[in-house]
Amino acid sequence: MDIAFPYRFDLAGRTASADLDRHIRDLIEQVLFTAPGERVNRPTFGSGVMQLVFAPNSEELAATTQYLVQGALQQWLGDRIEVDQVAVQAVDSTLEVTVVYTVRVTRQQQAVRFARAGVSP
Repeated sequence: MDIAFPYRFDLAGRTASADLDRHIRDLIEQVLFTAPGERVNRPTFGSGVMQLVFAPNSEELAATTQYLVQGALQQWLGDRIEVDQVAVQAVDSTLEVTVVYTVRVTRQQQAVRFARAGVSP
């Protein structure tokens, strides 16, 4: 068992845990929605995807975002997952990211979808 994200306590007052599949989904979420520079001891950690929520929507932006996400996941989670496919969609101020990946330990393919709404300036 691994530590659950976000960090919290379970009903017994201990640190909440997560199974392998949930833990990997949590790690993917952390990589996607952490801005580089946000973590003091890991200044390059993250993908910077949230900065793109308000960028003009175009095919070029979608391709760039897919490349950015795939690169960040390979850099930070490459020892745990193989990234099979990344799909990014920006609708108004909501960013949807779908990641299809294979867990290296179990060789099971998984898919996870995240949607985040931007914050108005």
